Amino acid sequence: MTEETTRREHVEDSRSDKDAPEEGAQPREKWANNMEFMLSMAGEIIGLGNVWRFPYLCFKNGGGVFFIPYFVFLFLCGIPVFFLETALGQYTSQGGVTAWRKICPMFEGVGIASQVIVIYLNIYYIVVLAWAIFYLVNSFRNPLPWSTCDNWWNTELCYKRISRFAYPHLTQANSNWSFLNNISLPDYSDNITYINETEVLLIKSPEEEFWTNRVLRISEDLSLGKVHWDLALCLLFAWVICYFCIWKGIKSTGKVVYFTATFPYVMLLILFIRGVTLPGAAVGLKYYLTPDFSKIAEPDVWRDAGTQVFFSYAVCQGVLTALASYNKYNNNCYRDCVALCCLNSATSIFAGFAVFSVLGFMAQDLNISMDEVATSGPGLAFIAYPKALSLLPGSSFWAVLFFLMILFLGLDSQFVCVESLSTALTDLFPRQLRRPGAREILVLVIAAVCFLLGLPLISEGGIVLFQLVDTYGPSGTSLLIIACFETVVIAWVYGADRFYDNIEDMIGYSPFRGIKYCWLFVTPLICTLTLLYDLAQTRPLVVYEHALGTWGTTLGTLLVITPLICIPIFVVVSWCKNPKKMTAPSSDLRQAQPHKPVLTVCNLVVFKGQGQPVKSVDESNEKMMMEEANGV
Repeated sequence: MTEETTRREHVEDSRSDKDAPEEGAQPREKWANNMEFMLSMAGEIIGLGNVWRFPYLCFKNGGGVFFIPYFVFLFLCGIPVFFLETALGQYTSQGGVTAWRKICPMFEGVGIASQVIVIYLNIYYIVVLAWAIFYLVNSFRNPLPWSTCDNWWNTELCYKRISRFAYPHLTQANSNWSFLNNISLPDYSDNITYINETEVLLIKSPEEEFWTNRVLRISEDLSLGKVHWDLALCLLFAWVICYFCIWKGIKSTGKVVYFTATFPYVMLLILFIRGVTLPGAAVGLKYYLTPDFSKIAEPDVWRDAGTQVFFSYAVCQGVLTALASYNKYNNNCYRDCVALCCLNSATSIFAGFAVFSVLGFMAQDLNISMDEVATSGPGLAFIAYPKALSLLPGSSFWAVLFFLMILFLGLDSQFVCVESLSTALTDLFPRQLRRPGAREILVLVIAAVCFLLGLPLISEGGIVLFQLVDTYGPSGTSLLIIACFETVVIAWVYGADRFYDNIEDMIGYSPFRGIKYCWLFVTPLICTLTLLYDLAQTRPLVVYEHALGTWGTTLGTLLVITPLICIPIFVVVSWCKNPKKMTAPSSDLRQAQPHKPVLTVCNLVVFKGQGQPVKSVDESNEKMMMEEANGV
């Protein structure tokens, strides 16, 4: 056992040295400990989608029945791809582009495609944090500005329902209800009578008007118009926070995530305890969990489950590969992936209890149906949930907690994406970017460029661009195609058995063999079928009752094609450079058992071994230690 430990230490030391570029550049960093890696990964995969998308999808797609397709996609697609990308990063010690170049030069474009999607995320995802900061600042006002109809942004159609829970004395006879809306009549029932049938369909809650008229300030024709200076300041502040979280590399990132990855759980737990103790919470949880088995046969339910898994687990973005590349060679990445996947799914389910308990209370308190309050995306975070919190006594306190949670949930996902991009660029140009001071300048340039590109998203018509990028940027189409390429390249080109041998060399044992067959057959097949159905069901994007015309479709198509076109382009580039070594992995990748077949299926050899002479472990270590001494 001591000999095995010594061997692994030699391997680890030699790997660390081989990562260091020549000519005085700094060596590649490593995580200080496994906890930093785990928290960074958790911060990336556990984000806003766990809170504002997963619970709504459960409600929309049959309650508890949604768990069936969700876990099917999780075990057959999500976990296999998640583990593949993590193991790839740890094995190659490279970022999301150069890792694929080392594995198979022909498919370097797969890594480039992932980084284009990361660029999309870096530009538009942080806008959500700007909105959260804007709401957080306004949460300290009493009453909450989105809870009344007497502000300058409210219209005559603004109408507020009173909370019987927060203001029980107003339900008494002869109470003055004239403050509920801008129509000043002496009695609440008269106010309802006064509004004609047309106006009933047009009335807006103060929360809706705060979101559309105060935060977004949407232009009538949805043109971009001017940039809102207050939101621009919030966006700048978000980028400043993000920059100082990662400007020193994983030395700073690894320390920041101790807070940013754990604090949202504290907030979520507090909101959960408050939610389940409210009257009507059981109603919300019933809608959240009660199974509707008729939904199981609907293809849309399965598509939603698949896209949720891919978005929630941050696969096909190169981020997992980048974070894992800073691991030590013998880190047990298989155990880490299983733990992270369990944590992510458990968080999604738990967040549903916190969200729907409060929404159930709001539905009962306002005497409206759950269908009227349950929503997804920004509508949940910035309209529905703030409305529910405004019904509680001490609403400002609960609003501050909620938007702090939203801010920190999105913050670590954001700065880890920036870290992924900077890692990819640094590994592409190590001689220039792995020098003292270069890291800080690189991250500053990324932040500045993404900030400027994000300004149109906070203009008068910015919500249109935001939804276009959100829908077509990291789209299900792009992610599914990249997932197919990743699994096919690893399983059929590089060789699933060879990759399993690499993993076994790192962690000391072979992972569950079923994952290999997911890479070979199951995952590509499911992704292809889901992709075909998704393409057949494409509908025009509608933003605030405005259907986007040809220009919207054209821009959306460009957003989808841009990353995907990188794959065939780099296939051609590789063929022009060296057609004989298009699929040959890098010679500096450690191959513990080169004599074994590269790929076997049901004990049948599909591709034989590499044909290289078999070297003992001691010989391999001796060679790498000699390289270390020579500074190679």
